[in-house]
Amino acid sequence: MFRYPVLFSVLLGLFSNGISYGQDSRQKMPRENVIDVPVMTEGLSVSNVFQANMVLQRDKPVAIWGWADAGEDVTVTMNGNQQVATTTADRSWKVNLPAMVASSEPRTLTIKGATKTLTLDNILVGDVWVLGGQSNMEFPLDRIENGQLEIVSANYPNIRILTVPAANGPDRKPGFPRLHEWSGWFGRHYRKGDWDVCSPQIARELSAIGYVFGRRLHTATQIPIGIIDASRGGTTVETWTPNAVLKELEVEQVTTLLAEWDQKVSDWDSQADLDRRIKGYHQKVARFEKEGKTLPANEKEPTDLRPGPAMDQNRPGNCYASMIAPLEGLRIKGAIFHQGYNNCFKGTQGAIMYRRVFPEMIKAWRAAFNDSEMPFGILSLCTEGAVQTLDNYSEMMANTGPYIREAQYQTFLEFFQAGDSQIGFVSTYDLRRRWYHPQLKIPAGERIARWALATQYGFDGDIRWKPPIVKEMKVETDRLVLRLDEAASAVDNGGPILGFAVAGEDRKFHPATATHLVTGKDDRGREQKDTKTLELSSSVVPHPIHYRYAWGRSPLGNLQAARNTDIPFATQRSDDWPLENIPLGVLGDDAPVTIDRGQRRKLLEALRLQDLERRVHHAKLLIQQTDND
Repeated sequence: MFRYPVLFSVLLGLFSNGISYGQDSRQKMPRENVIDVPVMTEGLSVSNVFQANMVLQRDKPVAIWGWADAGEDVTVTMNGNQQVATTTADRSWKVNLPAMVASSEPRTLTIKGATKTLTLDNILVGDVWVLGGQSNMEFPLDRIENGQLEIVSANYPNIRILTVPAANGPDRKPGFPRLHEWSGWFGRHYRKGDWDVCSPQIARELSAIGYVFGRRLHTATQIPIGIIDASRGGTTVETWTPNAVLKELEVEQVTTLLAEWDQKVSDWDSQADLDRRIKGYHQKVARFEKEGKTLPANEKEPTDLRPGPAMDQNRPGNCYASMIAPLEGLRIKGAIFHQGYNNCFKGTQGAIMYRRVFPEMIKAWRAAFNDSEMPFGILSLCTEGAVQTLDNYSEMMANTGPYIREAQYQTFLEFFQAGDSQIGFVSTYDLRRRWYHPQLKIPAGERIARWALATQYGFDGDIRWKPPIVKEMKVETDRLVLRLDEAASAVDNGGPILGFAVAGEDRKFHPATATHLVTGKDDRGREQKDTKTLELSSSVVPHPIHYRYAWGRSPLGNLQAARNTDIPFATQRSDDWPLENIPLGVLGDDAPVTIDRGQRRKLLEALRLQDLERRVHHAKLLIQQTDND
């Protein structure tokens, strides 16, 4: 979710042999990725996804693959089982070992070729989970609130950790290297591509959400847990989706996106780019000389031809080809995914594209791991910026963020209501901080762990995870009535339910008063309420026809599942009105599908006026009430 396109730089020669640094010299590495173990070597090698210290997936046949000389026989042995494969003309080999039950007993995997034997030891059998998304998933444990407490407690020898290195390009990568990857964001190297035993030193660099998720699963089940972090900052949903899948989607927004990228790739001129950079360098030299300054020694005249958009990490399909394709065929338990920030820049059209692509991405990941019913947990887009209040409510609705959250929630509902019991969803919009990397990651990891424990590990009788779902909306004269599938109430702080807005035909959304349906009184005269039914109304909207909830980038909203939970009611709406045409008529009867800065200012001015008019309305009501009293 990093604001800039590339913050974790990746060399173009990522998959070639590089300099090998000894353990003592790694603190002095330059600002490049240092390759310790390449994707493959001459002669016998095994994919780097298979290493000492790893976790293999239990209860499923185990595929092992690698490379050797063409025609060479490779024998793979583990747990008393042995399989032989003959290497094909492209040097690849693959075997399938029988399924194994979970075990904390360290085991050895032996791979023997004609002249070389590889021995991988300290391997456990348990459950393997893949982490996906962008930087809010990637964000490391040592950078979050209360992360240090987790770090000093991270002594879990039966949790194993692997972080996939970032790579670029549309060509499907056969594997990934083991290296030290430079982070321009944090100004340091991170060890990537190695399976490690969880310890305080190792856990500190892992995804905070991923660590908390894995820790909860392991402590609850005592099953060995493997965590593979394949997330990457600053990425979009379309880059995590195979390009071939995108091309099959007959969706205008997707077709347009692919055409735009094809044009950018076609238009790129590496030599012209180099010429511009050389010209800029010489202009800078001249300016420094004129000002009597010395150019930094590390600044040299450019000589490299850059590949341009073809290798951009957000070119559709690129991250899938570079970071998920190397894992294809690996048996895993499931995946969790936290993303959305970099899809927030194209308004309604971008949200429509997201809604159509995201379900296909999930299906593609399930296909990659040979499991059409693979558990897949969604963490919705996190917050950013100023908090929505009752005073600025309408203005703060003018943001693409809630449209992306809605697309994520609707994707969950699509699978869930079709009978998919392996899909999960949790909201994170209440875990707010001003920064677009809100550092409240521990609660987010706990929430998605609840889903996994309840649905995958038999704790459904003890743990709740699912948000309340609207079963029916009824339009009455002056209010909307929502019927939920389970009880919901405001956060238990003694206040009212906040976060709903209603609008009439003019599409002017205003905060709504939300109350539970009163069904009668008990024998003491106390009101009896149906906590599965909500009534929404507003004195500013006499005839509401639609509602929205938690509709802002950092939204107002405190409704959650009842009975001592922190399961938020998901960001949602009943309308299908585009961002660019709310309120109605500001940009004309037919608002454009995309708007420029001037049009956006005009919309915001209308929404600010709308907020002001509402405050004036409520002030008049208060004065009138005071006079009547």
